[in-house]
Amino acid sequence: MTSSPVPPSRQPSHEPRIGVISDTHGLLRPQAIEALEGVDHILHAGDIGNPGHLDMLARIAPVTAIRGNIDRGHWAKTLPETASLTIGSLRIHMIHDRKALQADPEAEGWDVVISGHSHRPGIHETGSTLWLNPGAAGPRRFRLPITLAFLWEEAGRPRAMIHPLPV
Repeated sequence: MTSSPVPPSRQPSHEPRIGVISDTHGLLRPQAIEALEGVDHILHAGDIGNPGHLDMLARIAPVTAIRGNIDRGHWAKTLPETASLTIGSLRIHMIHDRKALQADPEAEGWDVVISGHSHRPGIHETGSTLWLNPGAAGPRRFRLPITLAFLWEEAGRPRAMIHPLPV
């Protein structure tokens, strides 16, 4: 009998466990909240759609969020377009649309670049940089899956996992 892998949010670890979500577009699914329970930090890569959702996520863990192209109004103006932060030993940069990135991640010293916008979940590495798009956790669009991601450090390297949400 095989079991499904245990997401990092449920694994014991001394390293911070990070939940990564994007493109909620005003829909914060209960399945997303449940999946994020137990993480140490939540990163929202934009297209939030409802500022109250950031408050709901902050009840789980500290939240760092950036503004996406649908985020408008006074509340959205308080969000940065990009964010660079360090969680544990991971140097992370967030930008909503990866195509807008004008910096060289390796030159900047970023271990991870997180983006959203495309709604396509993906993880890949180039050089020493892990590129993570958690996909979209909001309304289904373009027949793509509903997903978020988990990010953690393992053996000195960033690791990520796409987590499909049951809907």
